[in-house]
Amino acid sequence: MIQLIVGRKGKGKTKQLLDKVNQEIKEISGNIVYLDKSTKHMYELNNKVRLIDVSQFMLESSSEFVGFVSGIISQDHDLQQMYFDSFLKIACLENSDITAAVEKLEKLSRKFEVDFVLSVSLDESEIPEDLRKNIIVSL
Repeated sequence: MIQLIVGRKGKGKTKQLLDKVNQEIKEISGNIVYLDKSTKHMYELNNKVRLIDVSQFMLESSSEFVGFVSGIISQDHDLQQMYFDSFLKIACLENSDITAAVEKLEKLSRKFEVDFVLSVSLDESEIPEDLRKNIIVSL
């Protein structure tokens, strides 16, 4: 399952994402991974959540990002959820259509039973029509 938290930069998406991940870690039995563009939020996350600073891995395209996510999934058979803060930036999708990348993530989600929650710096009206059904928070 793919869920989207959408809104312009500075609207509070990261706080929503952090609150959600810290609540979910108490309720699920599997592992959670949180991908971000830095380690800035390390101390706001429950210590059971694995934080990965994507900027350290020299990703240059959305295809490389999907491969990176696939690698994380392949290494953790207990992985249940992944959270992507600053999705457009970490997935190399700034000023690009997100549809193809989200569809690939949806396929990974179904195949490996991993849920994804994405923080996307776009207004709800800028989200492609096909993906609007995945919006859980619009700021």
